[in-house]
Amino acid sequence: MSAAADAASRPAQPVVETRGLGKVYSAGTQAEVVALRNVDLRIARGEFIAIMGPSGSGKSTLMNLIGCLDTPSSGTYLCDGVDVATLDAEERAVLRRDKIGFVFQGFNLLARMSALDNVAMPLSYTRVSPAERRRRAADALAAVGLGERMHHRPNELSGGQQQRVAIARALIQDPPILMADEPTGALDSRTGQEILALFERLRDAGRTVILITHDAEVAAHAGRMCVMRDGELHEEPAHPDAPAGARA
Repeated sequence: MSAAADAASRPAQPVVETRGLGKVYSAGTQAEVVALRNVDLRIARGEFIAIMGPSGSGKSTLMNLIGCLDTPSSGTYLCDGVDVATLDAEERAVLRRDKIGFVFQGFNLLARMSALDNVAMPLSYTRVSPAERRRRAADALAAVGLGERMHHRPNELSGGQQQRVAIARALIQDPPILMADEPTGALDSRTGQEILALFERLRDAGRTVILITHDAEVAAHAGRMCVMRDGELHEEPAHPDAPAGARA
């Protein structure tokens, strides 16, 4: 077998891989709190996965570890092939900047800035020229259907449009992973469906989308669902009534 054929036959490297991941919190003399127990998770590049669970189940802890916002107490986490445990705080920050885009329930837009400037803001910490920042921001806004609203400020946009701006901002560095924490929680039902459809289109374009939610109807839009229970991760079978394309 040739080297090229051998490489093609190997399984693709997951963009997220955890092995025995655990997190324990301790507060002084208080008893330890086990937030995460022995989590094994592989997420393929271009996958749309939902991690679901109620408050206190461990899903936010898992999100923080995958997002390199916290460090595990045990186990291994490979982010796009990089063992995060080998990095110092500054290197983790660079990895987080380059590999992960975050979308939250709150849009976290700066009111005094236009949509274009909000989206371009993450590039201000790089060596990208101002003109290139604005060009990339315009392209990102066009990709989420807001090309004609780029000069509007947040108070001139609907909730759904503000969330699209936040998604465009998360995509500006072209990260391989998009993490969305309750992204439809502040939106009405119809607008929430539009945002979920946008995530599906991003998945179809090859983006890896990790959706954190407590809502089973929202999670059903993902191609794969996992549920956190008492700090443990459980894979759920695809629901037969999931939206078209979500069971791929």
